[in-house]
Amino acid sequence: MGNPGGFKKSLNLLDLTFLGLGSIIGSGWLFAAASAATFAGSNAWIAWLIGAFAFILIGLVYAELGSMMPRSGGFVRYPKYTHGTLVGFLIGFISMLAYSSVAGIEVEAVRGYAATWWTTLGTKAAGPTLLGYAFEIILLLLFLLLNYWSVNVFGKFNTIITAFKFLVPIVTVIVLFTHFHVSNMSVAGAKPGGISGIFEAVSLSGIAFAFLGFRQAVDFGAEAKRPQRDIPLAIILAISLGTVMYLLLQFAFLGAVPAASLAKGWANLSFVQAPYADLAKSLGILWLMNLIFVDAVISPSGTGNIYLSGTTRVLFAWAKSGLFYSWFSKVDARTGIPRGALWLSLVLSIIWILPAHLNFWQGLVGNVTSATVLTYMIGPISLAALRKTSPEMVRPFRLKASSILSPLAFIAASLIIFWSGWTTNLEILGLTLVSLILYFAFMDKDGMRERIKSDWKTGAWLVFYFIFMLVISRLGNYQLPDGAKPIITSPWDSVIVAVGGLIFYYWGVNSAMAVPEIDDDDESDLALNAADV
Repeated sequence: MGNPGGFKKSLNLLDLTFLGLGSIIGSGWLFAAASAATFAGSNAWIAWLIGAFAFILIGLVYAELGSMMPRSGGFVRYPKYTHGTLVGFLIGFISMLAYSSVAGIEVEAVRGYAATWWTTLGTKAAGPTLLGYAFEIILLLLFLLLNYWSVNVFGKFNTIITAFKFLVPIVTVIVLFTHFHVSNMSVAGAKPGGISGIFEAVSLSGIAFAFLGFRQAVDFGAEAKRPQRDIPLAIILAISLGTVMYLLLQFAFLGAVPAASLAKGWANLSFVQAPYADLAKSLGILWLMNLIFVDAVISPSGTGNIYLSGTTRVLFAWAKSGLFYSWFSKVDARTGIPRGALWLSLVLSIIWILPAHLNFWQGLVGNVTSATVLTYMIGPISLAALRKTSPEMVRPFRLKASSILSPLAFIAASLIIFWSGWTTNLEILGLTLVSLILYFAFMDKDGMRERIKSDWKTGAWLVFYFIFMLVISRLGNYQLPDGAKPIITSPWDSVIVAVGGLIFYYWGVNSAMAVPEIDDDDESDLALNAADV
């Protein structure tokens, strides 16, 4: 069902699943296994299990929220419904940072692989050349064109691309397992290694980054044909299939690295520019190397295309909530696309790849992971708040044992943010707190004092949560400035985050508004959705 001037309901279960899986199997599969090995060595597979468990918890929470309120950019809108404009603004701002940067990361991944045979695009040491920047911007423009005409064209194109993206990793796994060396699994030398290395790998190597894409089924919920059934299924299928694929890829990579390349341990692994292609070349499998190079263009490009579209939905949702310029909430009547938001998504993605912001793939991954998980961590609180304040709402998918799983999901999200480290969290959380200046600028001046008082009552917990995470990040053991020593060592720093997270969880749940503030047009949508169940 669609409305004139509204989103078109064109996406089925396969489309939604492949939107999530297409985001999960992006540049992560090309880089994350090698990066995780440098952090955790042969224990890197444990980091994948931790990441998968955390995102299954978070995904189940959003399966309930997404099925009961299928919304374009739902991650931005749910917090505003339950906790008002202050929380809605802060989550929207972080979402803008997190989403708009991913398309830039993906085109950087494409250029990084392409530069191994087209050297004028740049090098890992020196970064992109002028031609390299032009190459990345042209890719982003192509993404814009694919998104510009209709969501149906976009969804079908993505389904085809994702099928190919899944095929190449499968071939890679099969071939590399024929060169598996069991002795590699006992090689030491990862840095920092041990439990700290495993935890750090979750946030900084690309593991958590890979799983971030599950959210696409939620963000495209307004365009799903059967959102009540398909959103939960798409989330669970995307995370499950992604987990199996990444575990196989990690084991295949760990076992296939030649012994000579491990002479100085995993921390000094030389396969960094194009890990799987370099590994295939070192094994003399040139056809696989060439196949990976082809996929290195298609796979991140597909993910970048999805995220440019996803950023559009986030900006639309932020504007629709009244917390950003209303022009970006306008949907083209003919195509069902918020074209103004799409153009802004392109501009923001280009800004992220400019020299002043470039920190290469692994450096950007930490920032994006922390920022995106900050938008996820409020979902468990919104779910618990709605269970308390609106038990009568139709819940096509009802999360069992939510009183246990919701706080666990919040703790898992908090730990992933913490493991991103001090340097990353200072940038993301610091910038978000500074964004409060914009919050006051967008606020309606009539009744401003009363509104601030009301918003502070429902949102103070989030501000203090950000401050808590900043302080514990500086005291803990992850990504400290050169020469700095942790005041609280691992794993006790993570224990404190878990305990603190539990306190903030219940503070957040009990701070929710007594009656959710759902927009009038959204309330009519809810009635329609309930009739479709």
